[in-house]
Amino acid sequence: MKTYFRTILASGLLLTSAAAAELVVGQKVSGTVGFYSSGRNQLAEIPVGNHPHELAFSPGRRYLYVSDNGILWMTEPGEGGNTISIIDVVKRAKTGVIDLGKYRRPHGIDVDARTGNLAVTVENPDGLVLVDPKSRKVLRYYDTKGKSPHMVKLDPKAEYAYVSNTGSSTVAAVRLASGEVTLIPTDARPQGAVFALDGKLLYVTNSDGNSISVIDCSVKKRVGTIRTGRGPGRIAITPNGALLVYNLQAGEAVGFADPKNLKQVGEVRLSGPPLSLHLSWDGQMGYLGIQSQDKVVAVSVPHRKIVREIPTKKGAGPDAVMEIEQ
Repeated sequence: MKTYFRTILASGLLLTSAAAAELVVGQKVSGTVGFYSSGRNQLAEIPVGNHPHELAFSPGRRYLYVSDNGILWMTEPGEGGNTISIIDVVKRAKTGVIDLGKYRRPHGIDVDARTGNLAVTVENPDGLVLVDPKSRKVLRYYDTKGKSPHMVKLDPKAEYAYVSNTGSSTVAAVRLASGEVTLIPTDARPQGAVFALDGKLLYVTNSDGNSISVIDCSVKKRVGTIRTGRGPGRIAITPNGALLVYNLQAGEAVGFADPKNLKQVGEVRLSGPPLSLHLSWDGQMGYLGIQSQDKVVAVSVPHRKIVREIPTKKGAGPDAVMEIEQ
């Protein structure tokens, strides 16, 4: 009986935590960023560039950077946009724009925690740019030696940027100081990535390979594979490092994998294809945008079940969803 009541209490605390979170949502179809309260109400809607794809917080989380890609789907042709929108999270207002000039279709963003500089993938021309958000200037362009660079992760020292060349099934390890590139083969269409807690391994989803590639960053080689459900795209790791969590776009689910044993250990079915996955700061909740259904889904990681759904405006097209720490 005591165990039963402890379980009920823990479940109640989890649901309370989920209900209390404030979220920021990249609304890809409508070209906006939405702020949503614990009561599922929209607090603000901020116009940005056409078809924003990814979001990233500045160090300290005061500002939010938004990649204004300009194209709805990465497989579609077109010149695309060339800006990064800057949003003041406290004021819930757009406060600036970074003009990338000739570098168009920005997509993935990662932030150097030491300098605040941004590593941004661009799809026209294919490559990576290093951006100073203070001066709002492009500092350097890097050729990633592949097609359709999609997402980017900086290593803990920001010495290397790891870029998924989705169109050529490689990860480019780009040494930022020199521009030297090491190509690491993966399965088909690599996308999102996350580091192990010690930074020694990188886990990369392969959306058409239905797998996660395990890369040893010391030797820049693939050393393992985790077989997954269909269409893994974005990936995160729990704060204790014991579980990988990822969206399964084609499989319409959330997947869970044990990085130690290199095995998928579970799925939570969703009502539609999720385009994104971010974890809450404590690793208890996974947030996913279901663009085709104009809603955000919150999934309990320890309980592996849906705990709430948040409707967005019709035609918003939610993609990336991130929790604003309280």
